[in-house]
Amino acid sequence: MGKSLHGNLFSIQPAYAQRITPGDVWQLVYQQLPDLPRENKYISKENGNVAETNTLVNRLIRYHVYTKGRAPIYRLDWKLTLADYLGANEIMYDTTYPGNDSLRENPIDGDKAAIARLTRSQRDALVQVLVNIFNPTSQNTLSPSPDTTATPSKSTTPQSPQRGGAELLR
Repeated sequence: MGKSLHGNLFSIQPAYAQRITPGDVWQLVYQQLPDLPRENKYISKENGNVAETNTLVNRLIRYHVYTKGRAPIYRLDWKLTLADYLGANEIMYDTTYPGNDSLRENPIDGDKAAIARLTRSQRDALVQVLVNIFNPTSQNTLSPSPDTTATPSKSTTPQSPQRGGAELLR
């Protein structure tokens, strides 16, 4: 049952999209954000080699989905996860952090520092890319940039309330 639950989180499959697997997501993120730090210099406990595929984004996704149990399709949930890394939300524990069990050195401190070095716009881009990958139907849901102004179609002068509106509640 646990396997199917985790499989379902990564198998969000609109009719037109391919199946998403955990091993692919971090690669897709780095394709879209190539300047994002990889933080993949840690040594594997198993074979003593550098665990190149154990990246910051790989661990971020595992922390978000498996450790915290947050949905991967919502921007707010990803922002809460980043707030954890920045020390502004929930406490992150060394013992449950992804990589603690498979790497010689726990990457939690390095990962927190890497996230802290990102600018706000880099963190926002990371969140948007993650949401777009996990929920392709949500693409282009960013709020308009501050330099675009909406032109109101009606007068912005306040209107007096219509009489009889309370009658509609009966």
